[in-house]
Amino acid sequence: MSANGLDVFDKTVQTTNVWLNEIMDDLGPDRQLAWHVLGVVLRALRDRLPVELGAKLGAELPLLIRGAYYDQYQPSDLPGRDRSAEEFVYPIAEALKSGRPVNAGEAARSVFKTLAHHVDLGQSAKIRRALPRDIQALWPESVGV
Repeated sequence: MSANGLDVFDKTVQTTNVWLNEIMDDLGPDRQLAWHVLGVVLRALRDRLPVELGAKLGAELPLLIRGAYYDQYQPSDLPGRDRSAEEFVYPIAEALKSGRPVNAGEAARSVFKTLAHHVDLGQSAKIRRALPRDIQALWPESVGV
């Protein structure tokens, strides 16, 4: 019997918790912070990807995480032109100011590692290649360039 009445809801909550646990393994045992970090980093990534690639990534995300990914999405905006990791993590750091201190680069690395673990390897590699080389350095080494 489903706890929420729909198996799809139970599955997305369960999968989301797996992702959050992986982020908490890196950043500490704070589930709310992990959820906030996941959303902030995913939206920063989304806004730097070409629209089609970003949509393909969104389609691979669990339903609940997909909602955070598309929150405040403006597809008519051009992808961000950040060339350096510092430019990429600056808005992440700004968005994370409201909680306990978290290094924005480590937050991005943690979310990228979780993505690389759960998203199709080929899709993960395409996402990494779409980023400037300096930002690619935040992505786990196991995903090819």
